[in-house]
Amino acid sequence: MSQSAGQPTISVVVVSRRRPEALRRALVGISQLRYPAFEVVVVADAAGLAAAKDLPFGDQLKTVEYETPNISAARNRGIAHAAGEVVAFIDDDGVPETGWLHHLAAPFAKPEVAAAGGYVRGRNGISFQWQAQSVDGTGDGLPLGLSGEEPVVLTPSNGRAIKTEGTNMAFRRDVLAQMGGFDPAYQYYLDETDLNIRLAAAGHKTAIVPRAEVHHGYAENRQRTADRVPRDLSEIGASKAIFLRKHCPEEKREDVWKAFCQGQRRRLVHHMVAGNIMPGDVRRLMRGLQQGYAEGLTRSFGQLPELTRASDGFAPLNVPMGPQVVIYGRYWRRKAMLGEARQAAKEGKLPSVFIFSRTGLFHSVRFDPAGFWLQRGGLFGRSDRRQSLFRIHGFGARLRQEFQRVAAQRLLLETLLPKRLRAKQHAQR
Repeated sequence: MSQSAGQPTISVVVVSRRRPEALRRALVGISQLRYPAFEVVVVADAAGLAAAKDLPFGDQLKTVEYETPNISAARNRGIAHAAGEVVAFIDDDGVPETGWLHHLAAPFAKPEVAAAGGYVRGRNGISFQWQAQSVDGTGDGLPLGLSGEEPVVLTPSNGRAIKTEGTNMAFRRDVLAQMGGFDPAYQYYLDETDLNIRLAAAGHKTAIVPRAEVHHGYAENRQRTADRVPRDLSEIGASKAIFLRKHCPEEKREDVWKAFCQGQRRRLVHHMVAGNIMPGDVRRLMRGLQQGYAEGLTRSFGQLPELTRASDGFAPLNVPMGPQVVIYGRYWRRKAMLGEARQAAKEGKLPSVFIFSRTGLFHSVRFDPAGFWLQRGGLFGRSDRRQSLFRIHGFGARLRQEFQRVAAQRLLLETLLPKRLRAKQHAQR
């Protein structure tokens, strides 16, 4: 791909540990991004790097082996190997919409913008897991209540910062490197929030970009199960202690910590009532939280050295990319449509598949590891969970509605719809 005027080169950094299959899926999604000049830096354990290198484009990836369970230090390794003007971050259990970088990069045309963050959709692929927030020295987020889909450049207010989410954020590389990147004292949790506070203190502006979307699955790790049931809260406690020491007035820390513990206990009790953990697990996990906090009170942090620039230069990913295609039909044709989608992906096309049944089933969206987006649900079921529970739709009207819901994020052209549906759509405007 050749770089277009006004669009910065971007390094996409993916950190992974003990999740090779999730990493492969994320990298397949990243390889389909519609953006003229981006490279991919994978920081992972040996199993993850083996999975990444086995992909058809694996030899084009920048790879860094790193085994230590420290998200901040791993991200800093990625920054040190990044040569783009902007560094974007996505988790290994996330997949970006096709237009992710196209939208996320746009605010950097303004020189005062140092950071940008997009929206994150949860496991069903439709409900938002994270939207716009600000954050203060307690580490608690506050919704910003932004409306519309256009990017908004925000100036931090006194005592607050603009929050970015770790699986969908980007920064000017020079600003990030000069600040020393992420603080390795945060091995897990609050690492990006600490960076947000430091950016705000330095007077940098952050853009919130609603159309820059990532789908995030919360895959299993050593802190939680695949169902988000906590396994260990000690590192969360340690990171909270460090964050409060750095950013919260001393006279407030005890009350903030007490409220945080109460929130964690409520979360654990909820899991206990649901049958996910036993009463003894609640006590064990809360002990771990307190022990982690005590350890975090003694963990060192300080000035972060400036990060070096990649010596091997910018290495853009160049995957032959065919056209985007839309495949759609009724549920009884699902096997044929999925086969068609897999074949289209093998040919380098970018398929979006819509399968509707004559039911009221809620819709879901996911990225198939074979390389296509799949939406399923009932003609009369909700996609946006704020819709009324049951609405009458014909097939064509429902297809137009769902196509338009994802078109901007995925850079889908209206011409991908059948002519008869486009004609109806224009007539209704």
